[in-house]
Amino acid sequence: MNYFPLFLNLHDQHCLVVGGGDVAARKIRLLAAAGGKITVVAPQLCEELVQAVLDNKLVYLAASFNESQLQNTRLVIAATNSEEVNRHVFEACEARGILVNAVDDPGSCRFITPAIVDRSPLMIAISTSGGVPVLARQLRSQLEALIPHGYGDLAQMASDFREEVKQTLTSVDARKQFWEKTLAGPIPDMVFAGQHAAARQAFSAAIKADADAPVQGAVYLVGCGPGNPDLLTFRALRLMQQADVVLYDNLVSAPILEMVRRDAERVYVGKKSNNHAVRQEEINQLLVRYALQGKKVLRLKGGDPFIFGRGGEEIEELAGAGVAFEVVPGITSAAGASCYAGIPLTHRDYAQSVTFVTGHRRDGEVELDWPRLVSPTETVVVYMGVAQVEKICAQLIKHGRNPDTPAAMVEKATLSKQRVVVGTLSNLAQKVLDQGIKPPALIIIGEVVSLHDKLKWLAD
Repeated sequence: MNYFPLFLNLHDQHCLVVGGGDVAARKIRLLAAAGGKITVVAPQLCEELVQAVLDNKLVYLAASFNESQLQNTRLVIAATNSEEVNRHVFEACEARGILVNAVDDPGSCRFITPAIVDRSPLMIAISTSGGVPVLARQLRSQLEALIPHGYGDLAQMASDFREEVKQTLTSVDARKQFWEKTLAGPIPDMVFAGQHAAARQAFSAAIKADADAPVQGAVYLVGCGPGNPDLLTFRALRLMQQADVVLYDNLVSAPILEMVRRDAERVYVGKKSNNHAVRQEEINQLLVRYALQGKKVLRLKGGDPFIFGRGGEEIEELAGAGVAFEVVPGITSAAGASCYAGIPLTHRDYAQSVTFVTGHRRDGEVELDWPRLVSPTETVVVYMGVAQVEKICAQLIKHGRNPDTPAAMVEKATLSKQRVVVGTLSNLAQKVLDQGIKPPALIIIGEVVSLHDKLKWLAD
C-alpha cells in the first residue's frame, strides 16, 4: 500500500487551513462536518469563507503563514496556489509531527483526502494515492448510485444493538455468526423501506433467538478459477469475506488471497508436484477439526474443486464426520487458459470433442488411456503436465497421433504474466524447456491450437 487508510476522529480538534480560496472552502466543509475547530490563515477570504467567519463557524487570521500558528494543532491543510508556501507548511508540520496535506501536491502531504461516499455513520473512502483524483471521483459516483442512503440508518441501528449483542452472545464466533446472518436477512430491507420500529423489534427477536443457539461450523470448498480475481463468482467473494479460517494452496494467486477478510486465520497447505507441504489426508482432517470448533472454514482451490481439485476426497471426509459443507464452482483452468490464449477447445472445423486429463497421479507416473487420446478431431487438455510434457507428447506420438499436431503450453493463465508457448507434439517439450516454463501451466493439444495466432486477444 502506498498509503495506510484510516478514519480520524476530529471532533473538537484544532485544524488549521492555510489559504482562503474556493479550494480551501471545500476542505473546510469536510473538516466542519467532522466536528473540527477550524482556523483559517490567509491574506483574504472568498465569499463563502467570509460568511462562515460572520456566522462564527471558524476563526480567521488575516495573515501569511508562520510556524507559531501550528501550536496545539492536530491537522493542517495547505490550500494555496503557491508551491513554496505549501512546502513551507509541510516542512513545518513534519518537524512537529503534525498531519499535513497540501492540495494537489502529493509530495508535500503526510496524508491525502479521499473521495467519500457519506452514509454516516457508514463512510466509504476511495483513493488513488493522489495520482488520479478524477478516477476516485468517478468510482465514488458509481458507488453513490449503488448504495442506498438507508445503509446509514442500518449502520446506526446495528451500532445501537452492539452492546446488547455483546452481553447476550458471549463468544466472538457466536457474535460474528449473528451479525453475518442478521445483516444478510430481512432486517436491512425493513430499514431501507423506512420500517424502523419493525426492524428494531426484529433485531431484538433475533438476539433472543440466538442466545442459546450453538455455534455451527461449516466448510466451503470454493473454486478460485485460474488466478485472475475478476473471474471469481459473487458467491466466492461473499464467502471470502465471511470466513474464520482459510486453507489455501500454491494454486491460489496472491491477488485472490488479498481479497480474503483481513482477520481470518490463514493456513497454507501448499501443494506442488512431488512436494506437498501438507498431505491430503492431513488437509481433510484440518477441515473437519476447524469446523467442529464452530468455525466457518473456507477451502480455496485453484480452478474448479471437482476437476482435478481433489474436492471429492475432501467432502467425503466431511460427510463422514457429519460436517456441513457447500461446494462453490469456479472457472476450471482449461477454460480460463484456452480463452485467454485465444485457443477454442472445440470448433466445428477442427475439434468436435475435448478431453481433460491430468499429468499427475498418486504414484508420480503418467498412465493414461493413450489410444483414446489420438483422434485428430479431439482436443486434449493436460492439467499438471509440465514435468511430464516430454513423456506425454512421446506417448501420444507412439500411439498414433501425428507428430505435427499443434500443441501449446499456457503458463500463469489469465494473469498479467501469462505466457503461451506454441509448437507441435514433436517439439513442444524442447520449447517449454527453452522458455523455462514453470507451474502452474497446462497443455492444450489439437488442431485448435493453430488458431492461437489469429484469435489471441491478450498480448503474449
